[in-house]
Amino acid sequence: MNNHRLLAGLLCAALLSGGVCADGQNRRVVSLEEIFATAEAQSARLRPWKTAEEEARREVSVAKSQRLPDINASLSLSYIGDGFTTKRNFSDYQVAPIPHFGDGAAINVSQPLYTGGAITSAIELAELKTTAARFATEMNRDDIRFQLTGFYLDLYKYSNLKRVVEHNIEQARMVLADMQARFEQGVALRNDITRYELLVSNLELQLIRIGNMLDILNDNLVTTAGLEQDVVVEPDTTILARALPRAGEGWWQAEASANSPSLQLARSGVEISRKAESLVRADRLPKIGLQAGWTIDGPILVEVPPINRNLSYWWVGVGVSYNLSSLFKTNKSVAKSRVATRRSMEELDATREGVELAVRADYIRYLEAYEECKTQEKSVELAERNYGVTSTRYSADMALITDMLDAANSKLDAEQQLVNARINIIYYYYKLLFISGTI
Repeated sequence: MNNHRLLAGLLCAALLSGGVCADGQNRRVVSLEEIFATAEAQSARLRPWKTAEEEARREVSVAKSQRLPDINASLSLSYIGDGFTTKRNFSDYQVAPIPHFGDGAAINVSQPLYTGGAITSAIELAELKTTAARFATEMNRDDIRFQLTGFYLDLYKYSNLKRVVEHNIEQARMVLADMQARFEQGVALRNDITRYELLVSNLELQLIRIGNMLDILNDNLVTTAGLEQDVVVEPDTTILARALPRAGEGWWQAEASANSPSLQLARSGVEISRKAESLVRADRLPKIGLQAGWTIDGPILVEVPPINRNLSYWWVGVGVSYNLSSLFKTNKSVAKSRVATRRSMEELDATREGVELAVRADYIRYLEAYEECKTQEKSVELAERNYGVTSTRYSADMALITDMLDAANSKLDAEQQLVNARINIIYYYYKLLFISGTI
């Protein structure tokens, strides 16, 4: 018995020291909506996706710049050595003096007029990629929110379990004090006291484990949400009292079809594949552009002897180009693009099927959680009644210590299961919000 008392003393000291440390921290009641808002602004995991979205928007500007004219300018200065002349048989060598200073300047302007839709398709493709990047950001944001929901509800569950265990420890100690008094009167056995002391020790050990789990969950929550590391989150106790909507499965399916980021991302994938296919087809069409230029060169070397003057001229015209190799090369690229489009459509069908199955399964579990909660409420009522009857009978020497232990364990288990059942209702509701893209 001395060993059990020593263990109980050590456990109590650990609990008290943990409580002192916790009091020095920044405890704060934070709602789940506030957690979401903080994560939206400060989560390190979400930041790269927002940057990728900005990068995609910049890509649209780059694609639109292809509509602007291409302007090339060049300037050259050179030293020209003397030439020579010979007969066709390379005899009669004579030096041909040439002005040694050479200069040149040119400006060329080309404005695309018709590219077979290549520039327009490239712009639309960049815009579609921007939309896809936004959907990817929303999907990762929802993933983070649902993970935070799990941490938050687990934090709530273990906080409630902590109160349940503390209440059971208090009741067990009252029973233990009564046993001590009965033992001193000679109507109780030392073995009964030892077994109940063991129950109290196990409950205290369970309380330490719950405290450790609360610390882990709090660290996960504040780190993922981007909160200060010294914050200890106290869950909003009104969350279980909220009236949650119980709309039918059809409503949830419609919400998922319209708002699910995974479905929206898959639809964007199909549109991107189709636009890429149009871009490949543009290679088979001619390119037409307005061209203009000005050039000046000196000396004039095409004359013999060379003329030491600058020759300048300008031009304006329309240029037409056509890649003849596209007649036998582009077909293969188009065939590949068609396969990519078909794959994107198949991925969309698979994603839609997965979302529909997930909504159906989670909706069934959502309704089941309500029924489980009703059952557990009845179980707690029966367990408390049984504990009260057994405690009364034990006080009247009409029940054994094993009956008291069984009643206490049954009551503890029923109370823990009721806490889990209530949390499950909230959990599956938020999971439906997550699957439907409305979290």
